[in-house]
Amino acid sequence: MINLTDNQLDRYSRHILLQEVGVEGQEMLLGGKILIIGAGGLGAPAAVYLAAAGVGTIGIVDNDHVEISNLQRQITHFTKDINAAKVDSAAEKMRAINPDVKVNTYQQYINAGNIRELIREYDFVIDGVDNFPTKFLINDACVMEGIPFSHGGILRFDGQTMTVVPGKSACYRCSFRQPPPPNAVPTCSQAGVLGAVAGMLGTIQATEALKYLTKTGELLTDSLLTFDAKKMNFRKINLKRQDNCPLCGGKPSVTELIDAPQAACGLKTAQ
Repeated sequence: MINLTDNQLDRYSRHILLQEVGVEGQEMLLGGKILIIGAGGLGAPAAVYLAAAGVGTIGIVDNDHVEISNLQRQITHFTKDINAAKVDSAAEKMRAINPDVKVNTYQQYINAGNIRELIREYDFVIDGVDNFPTKFLINDACVMEGIPFSHGGILRFDGQTMTVVPGKSACYRCSFRQPPPPNAVPTCSQAGVLGAVAGMLGTIQATEALKYLTKTGELLTDSLLTFDAKKMNFRKINLKRQDNCPLCGGKPSVTELIDAPQAACGLKTAQ
């Protein structure tokens, strides 16, 4: 049990006023641990809102450095941060907005050899990467470790997201069996993205993490939420856990993690 200080009661008062959250829910957040993989377009807004919300421990993984082209959408990075490590830039802003939060930084690439050890220290994972092989790697590792996660993807004016609770809901492979061939689908650095679209999706992913920690509402499980920001159309597609899924089905063929080939702009950049 965490006893909130007077300062914390003031800081989190708008959460505490919510009947579905209250003091008990805020204590759950302060005791929670979230890992964000990718400190880019999706990870940046997620990091800001999770820190502001008082999630007690937030890990952030990225091996990249801030470039001027990132600043159009990656809101934890400022002009002064160009050439700084993204994880350090993001951590600075998270600590500035909320000194209650412990931020763990991992300036490294995610791969089959390190991901399971990283994620098993956390309650929930946010996928903020921009390439399919790493998205599948996150899905596979989280399912194998039994850790819930939020998948997210953006391109141009479009976004999509789903939440996976291993053993209870459809996983990413239930609908998308394997990564497309390298360079078959463009990334944001090849096709572009409207900056605010990253904020839209990253905040949805943060909301899913907060709902999971506080046991509030209904998660985006067994459904894929998509949106087209040009027309501001949102659509929810129902999904089902598939018994023939190669990962979580009755006779899985994916039993170990692998590092699949990356597209040319690949793992280096988060969305």
